[in-house]
Amino acid sequence: MILLDTHALIWLATESGQLGKRSSVLAREAWAQGRLAVSAISFWELAMIHARKRVMLAAAPAEMRNILLATGVIELPIDGYIATLAVQLEGLHKDPADRFIAATAVMHKATLVTADARLLGWKHALKRQNATK
Repeated sequence: MILLDTHALIWLATESGQLGKRSSVLAREAWAQGRLAVSAISFWELAMIHARKRVMLAAAPAEMRNILLATGVIELPIDGYIATLAVQLEGLHKDPADRFIAATAVMHKATLVTADARLLGWKHALKRQNATK
């Protein structure tokens, strides 16, 4: 399974060109195979950055979510296990959304596609793909 960090989701959905070639291939292959996922918290982050006008989307965040889910992207919920695991991730910075995303990837044994240097440099066995590559 491939789990996209919020910015990787935006890059893929908007075809911005910021998603690296390898990451794009991995994401599109996973999407075609029904293995492309995002944490539910990514939709919250998407709505927040859209509301702050940090990113302009062709559709409202809720509509974008519906489109992505209708095309086969899997939304992974945050349950109690992920919530408590997010607190236990040693050595990871304190950003709550990143902790939920990382915990979701760990729980589902997914490869996390991210360009976040702190997530990429985190000392953990979690599989990661640099989203810019």
